[in-house]
Amino acid sequence: MAISLESLRKGGAPKPPIMIVYGTHGVGKTTLAAGAPAPVVAAIEDGLGQLDTPSWEIKSYDDMMQAIGVLYGEEHDRKTLIVDSIDWLEELIWAETCRRNNWQNMETEGFGKAYVAADAVWREYLDGLKALRDERGMTVIQIAHEQIIRFNSPTTEPYDRHTIKLHKRASGLVQEHADIIAFIGYRVSIAESRTATQKAGQGTKRGVGGGQRVLHLEERPAFIAKNRFGMPPSIDLPTQSEAWKSPQSVWAKFAEIIPNSGV
Repeated sequence: MAISLESLRKGGAPKPPIMIVYGTHGVGKTTLAAGAPAPVVAAIEDGLGQLDTPSWEIKSYDDMMQAIGVLYGEEHDRKTLIVDSIDWLEELIWAETCRRNNWQNMETEGFGKAYVAADAVWREYLDGLKALRDERGMTVIQIAHEQIIRFNSPTTEPYDRHTIKLHKRASGLVQEHADIIAFIGYRVSIAESRTATQKAGQGTKRGVGGGQRVLHLEERPAFIAKNRFGMPPSIDLPTQSEAWKSPQSVWAKFAEIIPNSGV
């Protein structure tokens, strides 16, 4: 294509987001996603519980790509694809990588070569999600568990932070392809118990909280997060019991700050 001023593209309407929602087990990641408009779940793990949401049982990488293909190529009324979860999907991607290369496992090739080869399989999947977003107008929500890792900062002493439970190569790829990375945690304060002879700071510390959940949308030293829509750094979410009564109301609060979210 010839490059000229006339060939400049103008911005259009915002596209639906490709999201990652991650947090500890049982914090309500799937409940939040299930409230999105007209969802369908690619259920790789059994995270739906009692949620009444249409789903496919995904047992292989081929199943995952078939699900994306059906949503891309056939007529349907679904507006949101939920992948639950991408850390379980990683196991299927590893199995597919080994199948294509006739490897027994991901450690067959030394020096991490198998994980480099897995990048190509991850990109196929991510390209499929992008096609659903760009050409079918679907929101994509990828659910993930969290892990706490030691982060070696070049400017400070090392510290712990929450991040997505994936191999570091895969984590970088899925983060790069996401418009929103949301970390769900609980609001916690620290209480200290001291004996009569102990000074402040010498007592036993414990975390306390009332179950208030917080959705973080902007990165901090303690966790990975991002958004490309100028959203606030964090928003409060209802308690789990309130969310179970109406997942749609939880999503509606979130969707108020997402362009073209379908609500």
